Amino acid sequence: MRNAHPIDTAIDTHRCDLTGMADRVWGTPELLYQEKASCAEHTAMLKAKGFRVTENVAGIPTAVMGEAGQGGPVIAILGEYDALPGLSQVAGLAEPQELVTGGNGHGCGHNLLGSAALLAACAVKDWLEQTGTEGRVRYYGCPAEEGGAAKTFMVRDGAFAGTDAAITWHPDSMTRVADPYSLANTRIDFTFHGRASHAAMSPHLGRSALDAVELMSVGVNYLREHMVQDARIHYAYLDAGGSAPNVVQSKARVRYSIRALKTSEMLALVERVKDVARGAALMTGTTVEAKVYSAVSAMLENLTMDRTMQRVLDAIGGVPFDAADQPYAAQIQATLSPEDIALPYRIVAMQPRADTPLSDWIVPLRPGGEVMTGSTDVADVSHAVPLTQVQVATMAIGTPLHSWQATAQGKSPAAHKGMTHAATAMARCAQLLITEPDTLAAAKAEHAEHQAQDPYVCPMPEEVKAPV
Repeated sequence: MRNAHPIDTAIDTHRCDLTGMADRVWGTPELLYQEKASCAEHTAMLKAKGFRVTENVAGIPTAVMGEAGQGGPVIAILGEYDALPGLSQVAGLAEPQELVTGGNGHGCGHNLLGSAALLAACAVKDWLEQTGTEGRVRYYGCPAEEGGAAKTFMVRDGAFAGTDAAITWHPDSMTRVADPYSLANTRIDFTFHGRASHAAMSPHLGRSALDAVELMSVGVNYLREHMVQDARIHYAYLDAGGSAPNVVQSKARVRYSIRALKTSEMLALVERVKDVARGAALMTGTTVEAKVYSAVSAMLENLTMDRTMQRVLDAIGGVPFDAADQPYAAQIQATLSPEDIALPYRIVAMQPRADTPLSDWIVPLRPGGEVMTGSTDVADVSHAVPLTQVQVATMAIGTPLHSWQATAQGKSPAAHKGMTHAATAMARCAQLLITEPDTLAAAKAEHAEHQAQDPYVCPMPEEVKAPV
């Protein structure tokens, strides 16, 4: 037992159960909206721990919510448990070796993410009951963060109504309050329809959908020169029209991912990409359908929430890795490039530390290093309620997320220590928000001010439903 703090005592009570669940979820990696076994694990654990459970949240079969406590403020703790394709990996190795050929894997640590969040909720529940404090804690089991935007659907459906604040975390190689930056992102499938014909005898009768996709790519490439600097556009062919070059392809489909640091700029860029698609269809005599697959907002900052989490991190210190954790982390680092290892230090504006494979320190708030941003549906929750996100070291410094190295470390003793530390940080932060009404009020006032200046517009069109 680390100390006599009531939250830490409660963490110790449930730690073994939730660590075991994290390992079981690691062993059943499921992709977006297919997380049936993982959701079942979380649902069963919520019921076993005495939470009031709501299943099928927002009409999503793999989303679950558990609530405990009475009266007072409501603090949400967000968990995830979806995996990634093609990252199956034997745990504990320092070389790539698939566990299941072509299988999925937890290359972003979401087995740890959901389990630590539920561990934190259990600790807050115990503390509320033991002290008689008024307040409620909600655990949200959220599927499909990896490109499925489940939380966007949940926000749109009102799943976070009545919640006063939200806390979440993510596995990482250093421990810090996450910077409030993410890229708003829309994924759209463009399907072009043309007319098939014999490519040699009657090409003049054909209208090539594949030509339209290629012309769209050319148009978007010229568009890149004239979009905001932080915007990103990526694409992937989903259907190139078949494998026969002597047939004019009558149908082709491409998926575009369109991102920007501001949601409004991303939505404007989406319309420009749609115009390019319509132009490609006009040039080729084809027609085009645009269907939104998923969409998430940019993150909304709440400095009050982040300062509260930083207070907690400064109080509990870094993850207590021990000497036994270091050799495996060093072996993982040996598989990485110097640039991989240097990147986390650049992000937090620190000089690299030699012979230090694991981070046991706390990064200061807003360190001012390089900004590296992806996209996440956590951002949409930040528009619904005041939110803070903490990153906690669970892997060797420099480990790229979405890699076999990240998957390999997902059941290690170091990962378990980081997971428990993350749960402690989130639970203590929730405790402060419940017991310090002025802090919670300040967070809510800051959130309301941001919303007044830039009201939330759900990036997901109303007609788009979760693909469940």
